[in-house]
Formats: sequence, C-alpha cells, structure tokens
Amino acid sequence: MPLTPGFKLYLTSYSIACVIAIVLMIRERESLVLLQARYWQYLFTRWKLITFAIAAISMTIMAPYTGDPTWDYVDASFMSILTYLTAPWSVGTLFLAARGQAKMTHAYIAICAWMLSASWSYDVYILLRDGYYPATWAPNIVLSSILYLAAGLMWNLQRKEGRGVIFGFMTPGWPDNSFELGFRQVMWFALPIMILVTAMIAPFLVSYFGG
Repeated sequence: MPLTPGFKLYLTSYSIACVIAIVLMIRERESLVLLQARYWQYLFTRWKLITFAIAAISMTIMAPYTGDPTWDYVDASFMSILTYLTAPWSVGTLFLAARGQAKMTHAYIAICAWMLSASWSYDVYILLRDGYYPATWAPNIVLSSILYLAAGLMWNLQRKEGRGVIFGFMTPGWPDNSFELGFRQVMWFALPIMILVTAMIAPFLVSYFGG
C-alpha cells in the first residue's frame, strides 16, 4: 500500500510513542521490572530457553513457505526475539496494572513493547524492504497480538507449592525465580498454548503447499 498521509500520520504517531516510552524507561529504570536482573533470571531458565529456541527456529524456517510475501527469515527472527524478551513482562505488567498494582507509566511502556514486537517493527521493516506500507498491517496486529499474549502467558507459567501451576505474575514479588521447575511439570498447561499457536500457523502452510 502507498505511504498515504494517513499511514504517514500513523507512522509518526507510533514513532513518537516509542520515543516517549524510551524516555519513561530511562526515568523509571530503578523500578521498571523489565530492566532488573531478576526479570532476566526469571526469563533465562532452561525450559523457557528451549521452548523459545524451538518456537523461533520453527517460525523462521516456516516463514518463506506460508505464502505470505511479507513474512521472511528476517522479520520472523526479530519478532520472535522481541516477543521472548518482552512478552512475559508486558503481559504480567498489564495484568497488574488492570488490578491497580502497577504504575500506569509501566503499563504504557508495556503496551509500546507489545505493539513494537507484534506490529510496528514488522511494518517498518516491510516499508524499508519494499518501499510501501504492508497491506497486512491491520490483520497482523490481531494475529501477532494473539501469539504475543500466548507467549507471555506460557513463559509466565510456574509451579508454586500449595497452589499448583499458576502464572507467575499472580504471585507477590513477581518475577520470582524461586518457583521455577522443569518443563515436564508445567507442560500440560503449556501444551494448549502451543497447540493454539500451531493451529494459527497451520492454515498458512496448508494453503501454500495445497495451492
């Protein structure tokens, strides 16, 4: 799609939104969980890294075979990485903000991180690669956001004694790595999320190879 005045305004608006988010991140760096060592310790556990590697490699390898010309090795790779790094924090932060337990500035940063990972980075990449705004920008927001939410929920799974498997952001002191266990102990809860992701991608592959 041509870069019409409407798309130029949209591009400018979310570029400004991202700049504001960066300024807020710098200002809130002492209290922002995303920038704290405990978040990265929470994120870089064995089962999360393994499932991320499987998901990212699968998405990247499949990208050229989906029949979608805007999906290639590059955007599949960086969107997977951004999702892994930010989705557990963004989803948890927005849950807490909805309950009045997180700052609105942190919720704003989380929304920007979500949109950057699921949509805006993809839009800008296609614009730079092809010279036009992707016609798929709107449906991509919906589909990629579902995948982003699913990833944020799955990588927040924890087993806490007395409560069973829960989302980490539902416990005080989140993110708390002391409740981390192996994937075998959360797999039955992660499996429905993985099936959902597979079901969303499968039609693209069936359409490509079937056509």
